[in-house]
Amino acid sequence: MLQLVLPALLLLEASRLGACSPLRAAESPQDEVMEVMDEPKYHDFDPETVEELLSQDHAVMEGDLLQLSDRNAVGVAWPTHVIPYMIDPNLAARRGDVLAALAMLSKHTCLTFPKRTDEADYLHFQTSEGCASFVGFVGGGQSLFIGPTCVMGNIVHEILHAVGFHHEHTRTDRGPYIKVLTENILPGKERNFEQIAGTTFDLSYDISSILHYGSNFFSANGQPTIVASVAAADMGQRVRLTATDMRRVALLYHCGTSV
Repeated sequence: MLQLVLPALLLLEASRLGACSPLRAAESPQDEVMEVMDEPKYHDFDPETVEELLSQDHAVMEGDLLQLSDRNAVGVAWPTHVIPYMIDPNLAARRGDVLAALAMLSKHTCLTFPKRTDEADYLHFQTSEGCASFVGFVGGGQSLFIGPTCVMGNIVHEILHAVGFHHEHTRTDRGPYIKVLTENILPGKERNFEQIAGTTFDLSYDISSILHYGSNFFSANGQPTIVASVAAADMGQRVRLTATDMRRVALLYHCGTSV
């Protein structure tokens, strides 16, 4: 059913998204609109997949990653541990969640997030339909998008993307830890589960990382798209930073040996 619902959902949301989403949905001929019953709303999906599900633009990958061009050309660390932030007035109602996410990262890593004054480079939190971020330092007022269903843990996840980290499940050494069930993935979204080469700092694969996909991300049929080799009830958790999450920040930002 979800395969039938999504094309219609994209079309019905397209005009509204143009004003508030980072990416405008592609237009389609009116005669391609399908009639569906019990049409789901965008908030029925995981908030980290909404931007991609409601956009046909290939600049969104893995649900919440905004790409400049080549996906492997991003991920650069910010040139400082001090990363200013600005919260758009339209996101004022979510200020508490944004500040809580920044506080979690400040508490457990060497990164600090002062309110922006006149700095040229800063994180600009903006409203959108779902959660989305670039990966690594882009420069200027770097957009980080927060949707209405993005909780504090989702925002932490996006900030970690913004400071340089990809999803944990895309690591090339994931084989012994998870299995990707391609038969359950929405058609066209298989690329979101591809492995990509990158620096792991020789850290162990962390199935509990706040950067790991949950078991049903991009599911076409309600069945798991990822299963753990060993039972892991907290795969995809958005509650806390793991020791590995803290350690990876320390290593990328040269914060010393402790976390």
